[in-house]
Amino acid sequence: MAELRMSPATGRQGKCCGPEAKRPGEDRPGEVAPAEVRTAVRERYAAAARAIAQASSTASSGCCSPAVSLTDQDGEQVFGAAVYGTHETEGIPEAALAGSLGCGVPTAVADLHEGETVLDLGSGGGADVLISARRVGPSGLVIGLDMTDEMLELARHNADEAGVGNVEFRKGYIEEIPLPDDSVDVVISNCVLNLSGDKPRVILEAARVLRPGGRLAISDVVADEGMDETTREDMRQWTGCIAGALTRREFEAALAGAGLGEIEIHETHRVHEHAGAAVIRARKPRSR
Repeated sequence: MAELRMSPATGRQGKCCGPEAKRPGEDRPGEVAPAEVRTAVRERYAAAARAIAQASSTASSGCCSPAVSLTDQDGEQVFGAAVYGTHETEGIPEAALAGSLGCGVPTAVADLHEGETVLDLGSGGGADVLISARRVGPSGLVIGLDMTDEMLELARHNADEAGVGNVEFRKGYIEEIPLPDDSVDVVISNCVLNLSGDKPRVILEAARVLRPGGRLAISDVVADEGMDETTREDMRQWTGCIAGALTRREFEAALAGAGLGEIEIHETHRVHEHAGAAVIRARKPRSR
């Protein structure tokens, strides 16, 4: 896998981390409490945003060089900006890409249309927000949701630099989306569900804010059924998107439990011997 460690030079940290989902009343040996995970994630995101902003303001290329390992055990890049095509990132500020260490390209599979409203969960430096904004056009709107003030400031700066006006960045938790029911057409995220200690709650919230007929299109890591407990309990693996990942069966159950249908889960590439990156898509049924 790509072991996403804090870099002494920049303090950057990957987007994908978090413990295995916890259901009410259920405790697992060695599990880190969701509140503790949230605090750790916020601190790492804040450090990442400060480092990227500082490097960018001094015209240093360090903000956009691989400050963390983005490769698997065979040396192949499986996380970060390398998973995007050059046509997708054209015109996107380097600092925005530096703040995104996801495992896929949700904007490539979301089938975005002119005039749609899109919500990006855990928007980081804003790369996927800016890509989406170009696809929905001036009549559309893209909302980036993040819990870290420093990352939100960085994203707003990147949007200004790119000259994109049809975007908003809001502070909030992905488990408690600060939007009304039936308010967006598409929900995307890029290897961010692993940040949450309550993944079924995130999916329920995503379903709530989707309009009838709306679409969920996310990139995330899907764990193999046989993942061993040692891997799940290893915090270093949590920060690399592996131990916090749901299995295909758990993803399908959570999506169906939130009332979503037309569920599709397609693996795109392996990121670990026990897990693969995947595109997860689903749709909220239309009102009858």
